Amino acid sequence: MSKVVIIDYGAGNIQSVQFALERLGVQARLTHNKEDILSANKVIFPGVGHATPAMKSLQAKGLDKLIPTLTQPVLGICLGMQLMCSFSEENNQNGLGIFGATVKKFLGQEKVPHIGWNDITLKKSNLLKGIKKNAYVYFVHSFYAETGSETIAITNYGQNFSAALQKNNFYGCQFHPEKSGELGQKILKNFLTINK
Repeated sequence: MSKVVIIDYGAGNIQSVQFALERLGVQARLTHNKEDILSANKVIFPGVGHATPAMKSLQAKGLDKLIPTLTQPVLGICLGMQLMCSFSEENNQNGLGIFGATVKKFLGQEKVPHIGWNDITLKKSNLLKGIKKNAYVYFVHSFYAETGSETIAITNYGQNFSAALQKNNFYGCQFHPEKSGELGQKILKNFLTINK
């Protein structure tokens, strides 16, 4: 049985992620214990809120050093994905440096935060296997990761941004798969079946 952990650092949309995994028959362990995280087959790194308090919480638990060293599949969601990037314009906060992208503030005429359903343009990735072109997923965010070589899905909200990122065993979704209906469940299922 695959051991799945959700990183608990006080900045998560944790319950909805747990419920989504339960619908897939997976009981995920909520933890910030380093041994539990290292021994997991899959790691989910959720987050909502602000970058700086979240990073301080990670640092206080030593998770800022641990997460970039993980070798099993890791999925960052929303703020979790943004913290995996190199830098955020939110309080000029350094990230974990897993992804090379910079996280920027929406500056256009669009309403911020970007809340609701929007479509994603896909590139090839095992995380998005079986997802059809221009599928709609659910977003809630005021900052976005720029697009680059690690971008595996793009959304436009005033400008193009990375809806999903991948580098080696690390994956990130700016959208909330746990709030994106059947399509989100499919993405979570894809993640759970990725081999190390």
